Amino acid sequence: MKEKKSGLLSPTLIKTILFAFITFSSLTTSTAVGQNYGTEASRKLQMAQFAITNLYVDKVDENKLVEEAIIKMLAQLDPHSTYADAEEVKKMNEPLVGNFEGIGVQFNMSEDTLFVIQPVSNGPSEKIGILAGDRIVAVNDTAIAGVKMSTEEIMSRLRGPKDSKVNLTIVRRGIKEPLMFTVKRDKIPIYSLDATYMIQPKIGYIRINRFGATTAEEFNKSLKELQKKGMKDLILDLQGNGGGYLNAAIDLANEFLEQKELIVYTEGRNSQRSEFFAKGTGDFRNGRLIVLVDEFSASASEIVTGAVQDWDRGLVVGRRSFGKGLVQRPIDLPDGSMIRLTIARYYTPAGRCIQKPYNMNTNKSETEKNGGEFEAYNEDLINRYNNGEMTSADSIHFPDSLQCKTKKLQRTIYGGGGIMPDYFVPIDTTLYTSYHQNLAAKGVILKTTMKFIENNRKQLLAKYNKFEAFNKSFEVSDDILKEMTDLADKEKIKFDEIQYKKSLPLIKVQLKALIARDLWNMSEYFQVINSTNKSVVRATEILNSNEYEDLLKAQHN
Repeated sequence: MKEKKSGLLSPTLIKTILFAFITFSSLTTSTAVGQNYGTEASRKLQMAQFAITNLYVDKVDENKLVEEAIIKMLAQLDPHSTYADAEEVKKMNEPLVGNFEGIGVQFNMSEDTLFVIQPVSNGPSEKIGILAGDRIVAVNDTAIAGVKMSTEEIMSRLRGPKDSKVNLTIVRRGIKEPLMFTVKRDKIPIYSLDATYMIQPKIGYIRINRFGATTAEEFNKSLKELQKKGMKDLILDLQGNGGGYLNAAIDLANEFLEQKELIVYTEGRNSQRSEFFAKGTGDFRNGRLIVLVDEFSASASEIVTGAVQDWDRGLVVGRRSFGKGLVQRPIDLPDGSMIRLTIARYYTPAGRCIQKPYNMNTNKSETEKNGGEFEAYNEDLINRYNNGEMTSADSIHFPDSLQCKTKKLQRTIYGGGGIMPDYFVPIDTTLYTSYHQNLAAKGVILKTTMKFIENNRKQLLAKYNKFEAFNKSFEVSDDILKEMTDLADKEKIKFDEIQYKKSLPLIKVQLKALIARDLWNMSEYFQVINSTNKSVVRATEILNSNEYEDLLKAQHN
């Protein structure tokens, strides 16, 4: 019997199509990650997608449907199993790979204008004569100033393949006519280390902002420079460091530990235990060490910190770290997108699981708890603050079941998520006010600095030919503060004298630090700003007294 012709697929044809699809899917046995593709659940999902694509009444965006399905599936698992599209993957990888391709300038956006803070040393912009303080107003004849173009869009115009060229129109103070430059793009390094300096004659300081491909190399270079300057003790600042590559964390921990000392191990349902050991080739296996952490130190930061603490190699100072100890395997998809799937957990040498619980809302059903929202998990830092953990060590309580012992001194330490410091430093709220918060949020402090630098750069560099002289003698004047409060008025930030006076010491330090950054670099910025960082100050005091040894012994049972 012949099928009648019409605009609809006949039931017989639909059955034929579905039968062919089922037969095909049953023959498909594996994927790129080596998993069986022929389970009942996977065939069910394939049939649903196939049916929607081929039979649904209206045309559908198949790619969008698949992406939404992937996102929804991952949301049922844990907070760190995620999906990223091709563009997001590129942006995500750049800070870790250690370079991108562009013109090589550090910049800030001020009043819809790109303001060059510093050209990257020996980078393409510096080579052709672009200077700190220049304003880039057009890229390839397209205006970027005064047109409310997003920072991301501006960056996309400045970046491009190595050896490609871009034309820039620049306004320079003291020169009436705009200047034209053609920049040949090149690879621009992205550094993992924010700051390296001698905080005191025998105490070095290194701050790492992420764990990337070049972190170990950068650290080793900085370490040797400090050792040449007489460094005996080291403050390693991992505050705010959200992590990065596992190998980078292992390489850094190797700098402190002896041969065959366990750094970290991973274990999961379908992932056998993998152990990572120190090689004993590090350049700072002796000397006192303090690691600084806070509630934003996560993942690779916690691996390094946990290894140092578990082996009694140094002291941990600050506040409990974030508690991100899930291992993600990147699974590249054909269109350049990526799934980051949790396959195991990280454990410290003493057996502590770094990951904090993420199914914490016991008032919900299992379905709701695992529904991808993880409200309690996402609000953990707020809850820590509300519970007093950020301000008082007495507010922190761990059950005895989470007790562990360090490997050498048998000190009592605790698991349960995150690394608890050996010495607690409360979060400092004494100088923070809503007036200061508004100044920072609306960019008033930054804009004040930029305007001051633009008007006084030459005079400042002539007066302070070295940072040390600037740091010792420069004071934020009343004129600078008047400029700031006037700008705040324009931004409709209501002046509050009580709050202003309360935050004034912090405001002055921030202004001075930003001026130092614009005249020199990030190391100089942190040398100024760390004068108000209580963890840095306390670590220095500990190294200058007998407290270091006493703290290691204090918990020795």
